[in-house]
Amino acid sequence: MTYQSDLLRTLDSRGYLHQLTDATALDTLATRQVVPGYIGFDPTAPSLHVGSLVQIMLLRRLQQAGHKPIVLMGGGTGKIGDPSFKDEARKLSSDETIAANIAGIQRIFERFLSFGDGPSDAVMVNNAEWLDRLEYIPFLREVGQHFSVNRMLSFDSVKLRLDREQSLSFLEFNYMILQGYDFRELARRQGVRLQMGGSDQWGNIVNGVELARRMDGSEVYGVTTPLLTTADGQKMGKTVAGAVWLHEDQLPHFDYWQFWRNTDDRDVGRFLRLFTDLPLDEIARLEALPGAEINEAKKVLANEATAMCRGRAAAEEAAETARRTFEEGTSGAALPRVAVAGGSIALVDALVALGFAKSKGEARRLIAGGGARVDGEKVTDEAASIALGTDDVRISSGKKLHGLLTPDR
Repeated sequence: MTYQSDLLRTLDSRGYLHQLTDATALDTLATRQVVPGYIGFDPTAPSLHVGSLVQIMLLRRLQQAGHKPIVLMGGGTGKIGDPSFKDEARKLSSDETIAANIAGIQRIFERFLSFGDGPSDAVMVNNAEWLDRLEYIPFLREVGQHFSVNRMLSFDSVKLRLDREQSLSFLEFNYMILQGYDFRELARRQGVRLQMGGSDQWGNIVNGVELARRMDGSEVYGVTTPLLTTADGQKMGKTVAGAVWLHEDQLPHFDYWQFWRNTDDRDVGRFLRLFTDLPLDEIARLEALPGAEINEAKKVLANEATAMCRGRAAAEEAAETARRTFEEGTSGAALPRVAVAGGSIALVDALVALGFAKSKGEARRLIAGGGARVDGEKVTDEAASIALGTDDVRISSGKKLHGLLTPDR
């Protein structure tokens, strides 16, 4: 389909579009007025990770096209947890933890979106404002009647749990009703006309579209993005070392930069379109670089993605650290560091402390397999101890993870 609106043309050309509830009507609407659109994020941690970045960029594209992004924090739904494609129920968080997580996540969005009071300025709202005040019986009578259990059981997110004979609590089963209610409530409060999300949210989004139409006669729309995996089939944002957090409190700048630098050759062009603001013709040039030259495109991706999330200074520092580490064999300032007291530390403890292994057992296996290096020299003795003098000691796990042990002066 050829789109007329800047919004859908941009989303289509950069690879964000998967499903739309009414593409023609949404396209027409986006050419005529500012479209307020939202995406919900449950505050289950003090930071989002790269797995949420497509949705954050979707809100950024909405604003860049002249429309109004609304960040919905799940202060209410976060007390339940989205069961979509999860193997088990989430751990329930306290109100205090949820509030702290929202505060941490808000700082991330301020780097990607422009907030304010203007027509296309972003706003952040919390669904606890209305969900915490619901009365159970009136809610069942007014909202529950519009949901078919038969249909809810047919959603892939529910079927997956049931087919595996994994428990799905009544608490979790209610999540999709609350998410649908969020859409209707935001349409009334904020004039929202669009909900966006990942492909796993399609059923929940359609529920909201239909609920708004049945209860208020509102015409609202939904858009989902494709399931994002890397070229080797891995879930986006997951690495051997764990989640790739967007906030520097959870992940150093260098590790964030290095995640993008380590992108598979086959993913470079796609990630440049999704995660940077570079023009499409420049991206086409970069992804067409032959042979080893594609590494230059990866550096551009790492620089641009890190600058957007962490700031240009952080990106430049990380790039310089990588250059010194890999091209000169020295250590850069942005590498993760662990201060060592007492003058020495066991190598297995150092690997765990730097986050290169989740346990001592995993660290021992890494050493035995030849994956650990101390100042560039391979160490295979699982009982090895590192003595520190006055200089830093560089620890490496494979070719991609590097850190420093520093004397605790």
